[in-house]
Amino acid sequence: MPAPLAALATLAFCAFLAIYPALALAVAHFAAPTSLLRAALALPAAWSLSEWLRATLLSGFPWLASGYAHTDGPLAGFAPVVGVHGVTLAAALLAGALAALSLPFALRGLRGYAWAAFVVTVALAGGRLLGQLHWTEPAGPAISVKLVQANIPQDQKFTAEGLVRAFDAHWALMQGPRADLVALPESVFPVPFDLVPREALDAFTGYMEERHSALIFGVFIEEPGDAFFNSAVGRAPDGTKWQRYSKQQLVPFGEFIPWGFRWFVDLMRMPIGDQRRGGADQMPMELAGQRIAVNICYEDLFGDVIRRAWNDVTRQPTMMLNLSNLAWFDDSIALPQHLQISRMRALETQHPMLRATNTGATAVVDHRGEVSARLPFRTAAALDARVQGMTGMTPFLQFGDSPAVWAALVVLLLAAVAGRTTSLRSVLK
Repeated sequence: MPAPLAALATLAFCAFLAIYPALALAVAHFAAPTSLLRAALALPAAWSLSEWLRATLLSGFPWLASGYAHTDGPLAGFAPVVGVHGVTLAAALLAGALAALSLPFALRGLRGYAWAAFVVTVALAGGRLLGQLHWTEPAGPAISVKLVQANIPQDQKFTAEGLVRAFDAHWALMQGPRADLVALPESVFPVPFDLVPREALDAFTGYMEERHSALIFGVFIEEPGDAFFNSAVGRAPDGTKWQRYSKQQLVPFGEFIPWGFRWFVDLMRMPIGDQRRGGADQMPMELAGQRIAVNICYEDLFGDVIRRAWNDVTRQPTMMLNLSNLAWFDDSIALPQHLQISRMRALETQHPMLRATNTGATAVVDHRGEVSARLPFRTAAALDARVQGMTGMTPFLQFGDSPAVWAALVVLLLAAVAGRTTSLRSVLK
């Protein structure tokens, strides 16, 4: 984009996102008339609700919700029960209790100490205890996987030589030890599937048959009427056709054009910038003896989208696979942040998450949210590892974000009522 317009777009985006914390502060101010109620109840509840709204309104942008800071630590135990927004609420209530202790004694009183002690105990001890629970169990033997990271610069992916380089770079890295499942990143080929060279697909087919390996890779799919889908296709070595998954949660301005903004997207000159959403009822791919719930790029920020793969009780996934291309972000902090987000999805579902990316983070995250294997950022390599599939349902998979949202609403209502009722106000005085 032209630099002045890019600066204005960035300013507008930041100003829009600033609405959410501003809304949280305003709601807390009007809901709670006292400093203690505001710090201990109203602001934690309003903050967690604002984070949930940021994740849902206008297609949502939940990048760096506060709960992601707790993928390590005692609060991670809440993730399989109430999800990342429940972790946000627990962290906010803990912070509110500590903030209440900083108030003058006349505003806090002895009950303020008691409240802080209660919240700290429940948050830390409760999180630890919940973290010991096992909601899932192993499903069959572990499988070997090969996750390919070709490290192709973004400015070279969509050039005239992009097709040749895409095949050559990934093909070279696919060699070496055999794996039950080989996964290549998002949009390996910068064209629709029907335009991928027949020689490349024939080579992939021979590779699968010779090694008896399943293969999955990211590619665009075009349907009649200029309908483009950011997709992944997978095939078993003895399969007769490619299985397909198409991305459901698209990036505004990058993958779909909001009404009235085509001129803006045209200025960005992004290839295939107006795409269609995949259906919400897509089934996991059945590859390498596993049922694999595929998600593409920043789609794994949306826990409620991820959990749709568990809707059919007869074909529930045993593991997840994220295909990403973060070359857009060079070597920025976005790469480790995205890995942390994938760890939260593994914590919420207690199923492993595989990540096959162009520049990083290519990794294996186990069902407890721990990174068991990872490639360095921005290096061309293949990650060979073993992963154990899991079966079972966590409370989050069954109920999603609803318990966390209702809990935050109850806390906010309690703050509002307590501030206006003498008997309740005396409890937190």
